[in-house]
Amino acid sequence: MSSSQRLQDRAIIVVGSATGIGAATVRRLVDEGARLCLADINSEGAESLAEEVRRGGGDAFAVPIDLADEASVAAAFSEAVKGLGGIRGVHINAADMSVLNDDSDALAEDLAVFDRTLQVNLRGHLLCTRAVLPHLLSAGEGAIVYTSSGAADVGENTRPAYAVAKAGINALMRHVASRWGKDGITANCVAPGLVVTPEMTASGRLPEGFEKMMLAGTPSTRLGAVEDIAAMVAMLLCDDGRWINGQVLQVNGGALMR
Repeated sequence: MSSSQRLQDRAIIVVGSATGIGAATVRRLVDEGARLCLADINSEGAESLAEEVRRGGGDAFAVPIDLADEASVAAAFSEAVKGLGGIRGVHINAADMSVLNDDSDALAEDLAVFDRTLQVNLRGHLLCTRAVLPHLLSAGEGAIVYTSSGAADVGENTRPAYAVAKAGINALMRHVASRWGKDGITANCVAPGLVVTPEMTASGRLPEGFEKMMLAGTPSTRLGAVEDIAAMVAMLLCDDGRWINGQVLQVNGGALMR
């Protein structure tokens, strides 16, 4: 854990903050001094984490958000701005993973699965972008960090909707960086490799030997942890990342080299 205060008093909203990478990002940003709004469809989980932050002396509150609902996104960002007194950065990390196992291939794909994946995992990111940009532009600068995936690039034989959504996020990010970079806005994507989240470990659903098998194909001594991704997000949201713009940063232990 970092003892740096690179984000001292900076107002940031983390969308998709209750578990996994989002929760690790919350803890990292608080450790670096940020004031946070935690937005998640899992409002109880987000509020529990916000309470944890406050018990530790940090500044955080939670709001509900549903990326499939434009009014919900607008309301969440409005509450965030009101509670934080403005916004200087956002990590858009939310995705609907409940349909991932039904994301089969282009011939067999249920279009309801395809549509739901893009509705949340891509359109929802556009809604968040539209909700936050006016506030960043008003402040004269700001940073947007999206969670993408190597799935956008590798060409898998399954999960086409997931890959299309992540490729779309990369394109959206580059558009934002190109369109508003001169106005002080940075936009970047973090593309995690295989990250073993605390929730994955606690579920007991990882097949025996799974981690060893995955590590065999990675030129690293270990698989990823949520803290690895949180560290990159923190860097992109602070002043150290101000000259990084329009990039997809692969944080994957070398599993995908570009």
